[in-house]
Amino acid sequence: MEAHNEAASPQSASDNATDRPLTIALVVDTFGNRGNGTSNSALQWAQELERQGHKVRLVGINAPEYPARENHIPLVSWISAKQQMHFAQPSATLFDRAFDGVDVVHIYTPFKFGRHAMAAARAKGLPVTAGFHVQPENVMYSAGPARWIPGMDRFIYWLFRRWLYSRVDAIHVPTNLGKQLLLDHGYAKPIFVISNGYAPRFIPKEQRKGDAAPQIPVRIIASGRLSNEKNHVELIEAICRCAHADDIHLTIAGTGPIRNKLVRFAKRKLRRPASIGFHKNSTMPQLLRSADLLVHPSIADLESVSVIEGMASGLVPVIADSKLSAAGQFSLCPQSSYPVGDVDALAERIDWWIDHPRELNTWGDTYARHTKDTYSVEESVRRFVEMERQIISDHTVSSR
Repeated sequence: MEAHNEAASPQSASDNATDRPLTIALVVDTFGNRGNGTSNSALQWAQELERQGHKVRLVGINAPEYPARENHIPLVSWISAKQQMHFAQPSATLFDRAFDGVDVVHIYTPFKFGRHAMAAARAKGLPVTAGFHVQPENVMYSAGPARWIPGMDRFIYWLFRRWLYSRVDAIHVPTNLGKQLLLDHGYAKPIFVISNGYAPRFIPKEQRKGDAAPQIPVRIIASGRLSNEKNHVELIEAICRCAHADDIHLTIAGTGPIRNKLVRFAKRKLRRPASIGFHKNSTMPQLLRSADLLVHPSIADLESVSVIEGMASGLVPVIADSKLSAAGQFSLCPQSSYPVGDVDALAERIDWWIDHPRELNTWGDTYARHTKDTYSVEESVRRFVEMERQIISDHTVSSR
């Protein structure tokens, strides 16, 4: 199978493998951390896989049965810990136990732990798939002065491909933008496009009726890692320029290396105190339903589950249109999109939604219904299983 062939819709399971339940090893550096997007997605998929009748073995830090020790990397671990990311220490004994009797191994990140897991799986003759969840452009925005070195993002794509993605049987990526980025950088393995989806506990809020306007203060929320590429500075500046600036309360839910910078900037710019910091994942559904508008100013995203969760909660999004962000695909109307970097356009969009409460209420329902029909974790996991069955079948045939 060639990567330029359409692999977004796997063949049915019955064409590629039996319909028996699968035993799947999910390898992630860090488990048990709902503040990290990759870990959160892996845990959601593990729960849904088991609900659908499959067996899951979680392998990584804080995994219940197959826990790994942390690999402390000077400076790198300190920086990554601020974004709730920790690196696991490979262990041949751990991998041998975890992979004994599994049907397939799925790896989430291309770092040392994932690479050693791939080698251990191959030694057992197992098929291996991998998710592409770490966008090199995101890495560059956290790389300090190195981000300005020409060609560094291309180098990281090459490095990730060499480390892991040229050696697996298939790659999962959550959006078509992600697939195109991989193809543009020479990735030649089959690529399956499957949304990470959202958990069913994110349910729509009760919308206001007719022309009923939001109460003052109007509550705007953004959710995501507090890092430069998520571009929250642009959101704060835009609110400062809004005609309704006096009536807006901003919440930015997340953690990351520039939190203190954002807090200081918001204090200087905004007329109402903002809430900026970490929220437990368990509290996010209620927090989202309490808001009136979701803004996502990010420059680089492979998908952005936080936007999906907000839409599922009945929030209208205003999303930056960036060539490096797939989140723009979620916009269903012109007022939900603005050119990334255009602060005045973002301020105008925010004011427009506040000035048009009937449209805000109606589109909130529209986004909630569309999200439920399109991005449920149940459907995403079903398609993931179809992908794994196809890869298992192909691996069995090639091994004969």
